[in-house]
Amino acid sequence: MTKTIDAMDEFEKLLEESFAKPYTVADIVEGTVIKKDQDGYLISIRGAKTEAYLPLKEIPEGSDNLEVGDIKEFYVLKEENDEEGMLLSLKRIAFAQAWAQLNDAKIQGDTILAKVVSIVKGGVLVDVADLKGFIPSSQLRTGTPFDGLVDQKIEVKVLEADPKKNKLILSQRQAVAEQRDQVVDNILSTLEEGQIVKGEVVRIADFGAFVDINGIDGLLPISEISWSRIKHPSDVISLGETIEVKIIKIDSELKRISLSLKRMGEDPWQQIEGQFQEGQVIKGTVNKVTGFGAFINIFPGVEALLPVSEMAEENVNPFNKYKAGDSVEVLIKKFTPQEHRIALSIKDINKDA
Repeated sequence: MTKTIDAMDEFEKLLEESFAKPYTVADIVEGTVIKKDQDGYLISIRGAKTEAYLPLKEIPEGSDNLEVGDIKEFYVLKEENDEEGMLLSLKRIAFAQAWAQLNDAKIQGDTILAKVVSIVKGGVLVDVADLKGFIPSSQLRTGTPFDGLVDQKIEVKVLEADPKKNKLILSQRQAVAEQRDQVVDNILSTLEEGQIVKGEVVRIADFGAFVDINGIDGLLPISEISWSRIKHPSDVISLGETIEVKIIKIDSELKRISLSLKRMGEDPWQQIEGQFQEGQVIKGTVNKVTGFGAFINIFPGVEALLPVSEMAEENVNPFNKYKAGDSVEVLIKKFTPQEHRIALSIKDINKDA
C-alpha cells in the first residue's frame, strides 16, 4: 500500500512539473500569498516548480500589508532555477505596465511624449512614464543635441522597447516626419513667396540650416544666411534660436520651402551703386585667397575679385603674397553691381603711377 501511495505522489509531482512554465525576467505572473517571514513573503505561482519569494523592499511604500490568501499580480525580478525559486516585485508592476504600453505604442506606431533630462554621448536621455529612454543624435530632429533641449517635452516614436534588457530607444525625427506629412499641405496654403515669417532653427549642416515654420521645415542655404562670406552657418545662427526669415521660394509639388536671412536687410550691392566707379582706387580687406586670386571685401557684404594676373606684372603665388585679413589698396577695373561683379587690379595702380 505504501509503495502505491509513493508511486501516486511521484506521478502527481511529474504531472505538475509537466505543466510548469519557464517564467522569465519582466514577466507578469499571478500568485497567492502563502506565508510571511521576517524579510518578505512566500508566493505560490501556478506553473512554477517552487514557491517564489517577495522581499519587503519590493513592496511599494504605504501599501496595505499582504495577507495569507491574497491573490495578486507580481513582476518577475529573477527566474527560478534548480536551487531557488523566482524573485518577485510588486513595485515594478507599474514599470511593467509602462513597458507594455510602450510596446503597444511601437506596434501601433503611436506618438508619445518624452521629457529630455540630459545630454549624453551620442544623443539625449529622456523620461517616459518614469522609465529612462535614449534618443540617438541621428534620431533627433536637430541631428545634434544642444542645451536648449533639456527639460523640453518632445513627441517621439518608439523604435525599441525591451524590458529584459532595460532598453528603450526612441525617435523624434520619425514623429516630426509623420506630423509634417499630416499638416504640410494646410501650412503651405497659408504661405506665399516674399512673406516674412518667424521660425526656430532645428538643424544646422555644412550647406545651411533647417528652420521650423509653423510645423514644417524650410531650408535656409548658407548662401542666403549672410551677404558676407561665412565658413559655416553656426557662425551666424545657433540651434534652438528663433529668427525672422523671408520666404524666397515655395515648391508645392515637392512640398519644400526655401528661406533667406540675408534678404531681411538691404542688398549691399544696391547700396554701392553710385558710390564706386571704374578707375577708382580704394582700400579693402582680404577675405579669402585661392589659386586663381583673392576675394577682397570693399564694403560690408560686398566682395570683389583680385585675379592673380592683376596682382603684379610678374607671375606671383597668391598664397605667398596675401593672407586673410590683409589690408590692400586696389583699383576698380570693372564695376557691374547689377551682376554682383567687381574686378580689381593692383598692377594697374602701378602703371598709372
